[in-house]
Amino acid sequence: MESSFPFLEAVIGFMILMYFFETYLDTRQHSALKLPTLPKTLEGVISQEKFEKSRAYSLEKSHFHFVHEFVTILMDSAILFFRVLPWFWKKSGDFVVLAGLNAENEILHTLAFLAGVTIWSQITDLPFSLYSTFVVEARHGFNKQTIWLFFRDMLKGICLMAILSPPIVAAIIVIVQKGGAYLAIYLWGFMFVLSLVMMTIYPILIAPLFNKFTPLPEGPLREKIEKLTSSLNFPLKKLFVVDGSTRSSHSNAYMYGFFKNKRIVLYDTLIQQCKNDEEIVAVIAHELGHWKLNHTMYSFIAVQILTLLQFGGYTLVRNSSSLFQSFGFDTQPVIIGLIIFQHTIIPVQHLVSFALNLVSRAFEFQADAFAKALGYAASLRAGLVRLQEENLSAMNTDPWYSAYHYSHPPLVERLAAIDEETKKTD
Repeated sequence: MESSFPFLEAVIGFMILMYFFETYLDTRQHSALKLPTLPKTLEGVISQEKFEKSRAYSLEKSHFHFVHEFVTILMDSAILFFRVLPWFWKKSGDFVVLAGLNAENEILHTLAFLAGVTIWSQITDLPFSLYSTFVVEARHGFNKQTIWLFFRDMLKGICLMAILSPPIVAAIIVIVQKGGAYLAIYLWGFMFVLSLVMMTIYPILIAPLFNKFTPLPEGPLREKIEKLTSSLNFPLKKLFVVDGSTRSSHSNAYMYGFFKNKRIVLYDTLIQQCKNDEEIVAVIAHELGHWKLNHTMYSFIAVQILTLLQFGGYTLVRNSSSLFQSFGFDTQPVIIGLIIFQHTIIPVQHLVSFALNLVSRAFEFQADAFAKALGYAASLRAGLVRLQEENLSAMNTDPWYSAYHYSHPPLVERLAAIDEETKKTD
């Protein structure tokens, strides 16, 4: 006889517990943001004007975050406690029948359910997205998109989801139904192939639907980047500039591609904000450090291992009738099993996320050290300061908050590491 452990109550209880814990960290960070002076190591490095702007921007985002998180925990807890999911699963089956289709077909039933969940999430998240974009970001000079572009992007995203989701969902359901003893391996194999396919088609077919990618024009900057990549034997095939400025003045750079087909993308805002080409090349040197030190590969392997372990855990509980009944379900649909399982492993997910952040921050220090070893210490330092200023990133950070949330070390720590290595070199 299966245990009648109160899974639902335990999940809701942990969600609320984590909300209070993370709110405590948010409160600590909010207090740090209110500090009226720069950290000592940034005095004379960051201008007072930029500090005041950064402080105002960070505090407004913090206030908004408190409201958003409070509404989110209320809605998520209510949905689980009042058994909204099983009610909606039944209603989505009624809709399938109303449409003249067979509700006994689990794939059709699941697609109707997910369509309804997507519509609900879009509606409930829309006020927050609009306020964040057209009030918070606009007030501090970052938002560059029109309301038309905002809704056009949203509609494109929904259309892409409507095209891509059905075959993926159908495949997962069939694999679970037919997988047998090797179900976890089959699910992992499918997701592994899917991730490779998405990593391949996203930059080529999907990203251009939202942004314009143009080759970086011939000139000193392109020559310096190509010289750097050539010296490291980086198989650069294409070098793009993306029109990030059509939506935001935040800046970034990234690379992608498999094996001998690598591409580098620079945001046009990055080029505009950096004082000279050397700062941009130093940022690229940092990104190349991630490649040369195999950080991307290590991260990918870690994700694959975690995915396999998650699917292994899912196979252990997917037939637990008491688990489904605890959440209000008298049947055991595949998608519902996956959703419930994700809720039950929330504690583990928080621990894994914390561990991955620790590793990510270590990788960032290593990539900085790699760029320094190439002779870009001064330019990297200047570039990091410039990006911190232009993006109005938080100057004062609470150590507990940053340790829990940040995948990148705070600027103070990165500059200290650069300066320490430079002293050792001298």
